[in-house]
Amino acid sequence: MKYVGKSVERVDGLKKVTGSLKYVDDMKFSKTLYAAVKRSPHAHAKIVNIDYSKALELRGVKDIITGEHYAKRGGLYLEDKNFLAVGKARYRGEAVVAVAAISENIAKEAVELIEVEYEILPAVTNPIDGMKENSPLVHPDLGDYKWAPVFFPKPGTNISNHYKLRKGDIDKAFEVADLVVENEFHIPHIQHVPIENHSAVAKMDMGGFLTVWASCQSPYAVREALGTAFDVPLNKIRIISPAVGGGFGSKAGTTLEGIIIPLAMRNKEWAIKLTYSREDEFQNAYVRQGLYETIKTAVRKDGKILGVKNEFVWDAGAYNEYGVNVTKATGYASPGPYDIENIWTDSYCVYTNHPVGGPYRGFGMSEIHYGIEQNLDIIAHKLGISPIEIRRINGMKPGGTTGTGEVVDVSGLMECIDQTEKDIELGIKTYSSEAHKVRGKGIACGWKAPSMPNNAASSAVIKLNEDGSAHLLVSAQDIGQGSDTVMTQFASEILSIPPEKITIKTGDTDHTPYEWQTVASRITYSAGNAVLKAAKDVKEQLIELAQIKLGIYKRDLELKDGYVVSKIYPDRKVPFSDLATGLTMPDGSGIHGPIIGRGAFIPPNIRDADKKTGLGDHPVVFWTYGAQGAEIEVDTETGHIKVLKVSSCFDVGKVVNPKLIEGQIEGAIMQGLGSVLFEELILKDGKLLNPSFVDYKIPTFDDMPEMIVKFVENPEETGPFGARAIAEPAMVPSAPVIANALYDALGIRIKSMPLTSEKVLNALKEKRKNEKL
Repeated sequence: MKYVGKSVERVDGLKKVTGSLKYVDDMKFSKTLYAAVKRSPHAHAKIVNIDYSKALELRGVKDIITGEHYAKRGGLYLEDKNFLAVGKARYRGEAVVAVAAISENIAKEAVELIEVEYEILPAVTNPIDGMKENSPLVHPDLGDYKWAPVFFPKPGTNISNHYKLRKGDIDKAFEVADLVVENEFHIPHIQHVPIENHSAVAKMDMGGFLTVWASCQSPYAVREALGTAFDVPLNKIRIISPAVGGGFGSKAGTTLEGIIIPLAMRNKEWAIKLTYSREDEFQNAYVRQGLYETIKTAVRKDGKILGVKNEFVWDAGAYNEYGVNVTKATGYASPGPYDIENIWTDSYCVYTNHPVGGPYRGFGMSEIHYGIEQNLDIIAHKLGISPIEIRRINGMKPGGTTGTGEVVDVSGLMECIDQTEKDIELGIKTYSSEAHKVRGKGIACGWKAPSMPNNAASSAVIKLNEDGSAHLLVSAQDIGQGSDTVMTQFASEILSIPPEKITIKTGDTDHTPYEWQTVASRITYSAGNAVLKAAKDVKEQLIELAQIKLGIYKRDLELKDGYVVSKIYPDRKVPFSDLATGLTMPDGSGIHGPIIGRGAFIPPNIRDADKKTGLGDHPVVFWTYGAQGAEIEVDTETGHIKVLKVSSCFDVGKVVNPKLIEGQIEGAIMQGLGSVLFEELILKDGKLLNPSFVDYKIPTFDDMPEMIVKFVENPEETGPFGARAIAEPAMVPSAPVIANALYDALGIRIKSMPLTSEKVLNALKEKRKNEKL
C-alpha cells in the first residue's frame, strides 16, 4: 500500500504547532454576553430561596436564570440531569444560578450579589453506604426518569444501574476449587485534565435557529441531547466544534452548553459565552468515577481459573446519565482477557453527592484491571507459578469464549505476552547502584471492546474538486489522536492521490455528515469504514466515466496518482480533473455531473445480550488485546517509585500510521503512570480539596520512562484494512503493571491507587513488622 501503513505527517500538525488553530475560546463575536455561574457550596441541599434582585440591578447585567426557568431533564442514556439545579443541589459546585452580562468581570460581580438560602441535607459520600436501605436518596424520583432499555435502575434506591453477568455455575466452581482467593481494591476519582478547558458559545437568531460552538468530541450526540432538553427541533440547532484541545472522554457529552442555551434563547441575536476555569475543570466537568472492586476467584492447583465472582461498586456522582454505560461495559468485560468458564458479576452504578462521573479514557477498563491483574499475580504467588505462566494458562486464545459466551476467532494475546516478556526481560533481575534503591519488574494484560450501541453509525462524504483534489467531510473529531490524518490516509489509499490533495472538514452538524460519537476508540474502525465506502463510491464513478472516455472496459481500469489508467495500456489514461464535474461527450453534451462519494457504516451483526444473564453470541464488535511490562526502581528511604522502562505490545489488526500509533501508546503509558503514581481527587464530605495543579500532580517529561512499543497484526475481518481499536486499550494495563512490579521489588501489595510514597513506606513498615513476628 502507498499511504496506509506509512508514517504520513499529521494533516493538522502545522496549525497546532504554530498556534494558528482556533479553539472556541479564541472566537470573537460582535454582540457578546459573558456568563458566570453561582454554584452550590453544599454537597446535598434543598434550595429554599434564591434572591438575585441585587445582581439584576447591577449595571451591565443583561439576564439571570435559575433551574426553574428550564426544569426539563436531559441525559444520553438516563435522563437524570438538569443543567442548573432544580429544587436541590446534588454536589458541591453544582450550577444553581447563571448570569449574563456585558463583561466577564461584571458577570462574576453579579454572582457575588446573589443570595441562595439552603436547607442542608445528609450527603452520600460513599457508594457502598449509598446502596444501603436507609441511605439518603440523591434522586428520589428516579422511577419517573427515562432510560435506555439496556440499563436497569432501581427506583427507591441510589442504584442507577445494576448490570449482571451470569455464566456457568459459579457455586460449583468454588466447590471443586483447590484454592479460593478474594481481594478488594479501591480506585479513586481522577480528572481528565485536557489542555484546553471546556468552552462554549450559544446564539439564537430571531428565527429561532440556535447555533452552539463547543469544544466537544461528539457534535451530533450533543445536538440530540440539547435539542431534546430544550425542545429545539434538530433542523434548528447547529453544533460547531472547530477544534478540540484534548478530551479523553470529558468532552463526550454535554456540560456547560446547557447553562448558556437558556440565556441565548431569552436574549436572541446575542452570543452567550462561558469558559470553564481550571478549578471548574476539576470540579464541574466529568470526573473518572471511583470504584470499589471485590474479586473472588476459584482456582485449580495447576493455575487454571475455574470461576470468578466480581462486585464492582461505582461512585458515579450526582448525575449518572453517562456513567451507567461505564457500569455496563465493565460488567461484560469483568473477567479480563481470560477464558473463564464460570463467571458471576454484579456491577453497580451508584449515585453519590460527589462531582459528576462520566467517560474517561478506557471507559472503566483501567479501573477494573487494576484489580484483575494484581489478583492474578496474587494467585500465581500462592500457587508458586510465575506471573507469565498463569497468564499463558488462562489468557484468551482463538477458540476461547469471553465472559458473555462469545467464541473468539482472533486473539493475539499470547503473541503480545511473548513479546512483552522478551522486551522487558522478565525474570532477569537488575540492580541499582545505590543500596537503598530496589528494582522490580512486572507484567499486566488488558482488553477492551468499543463500548457503543449496536447501531452506532458513521458516515462520510467525499467531493471531488475540479482540479482533481478532494474534500473529505466527516464528523469524527480529531481530539489529538490523529483521526484527521488517518481518515485522509484511507481516502488517499483508495483514490490514489496524496494526502496533501485531500482537505478534511469535521465537526459541523449542518455541513458534515452524521457520526455517532468520537469515543470508545471506534473512529479508526467505524468512521474509517465509512470513509473507505465513500472513497470506493468516488472510485466507481470515476471508472464508470473513464470507460466511456477511454473506450476500455472498466475491469481493466484502475486509479493511479490522480488518473484513471488502463491496466493493460498504461499510457492510456484520463486525469480526475477531466471527470470531476462529469464527462463531456464528443458532441459537446455532458453526462453524470459532479462526483460526490457517499459512505455509511454500522458495525455488522452486533446483537443484544440476554438482559437477565448478560450472555450473547456477539454483543460487541471486537476485542483488542495487549500486554505491558515495566521495570521500576523504589527508594526504600523515601518510598518514591521511579519507572525506568515500559514495554508495550498490542494486537491492533493493522498499523495504519506507525508514528501516530506509537504516540498513542506513549501517551497512554504516561496517562496510566499518572493515574497509578500521582493522581487522586481528594474529597472530604463532598468537598474537593485539590482543584488545581498545585495540589493535583500529573506526570511531566521528567517522569517519562524508556518505552518499547511493539505491535501484533492479526487483521480484524470487518476493520478498514484490518485495523481495530487502540487509543483506550493502550492505557488499560498501565496502572496494574506498576503495582505488580512494586510487589516484585519489595514484596508489598498496595490495593488502592495512587501508589504514593507514603503508602509505600507504610506498606514497607508493615511488612518488616510482620517479618519480625
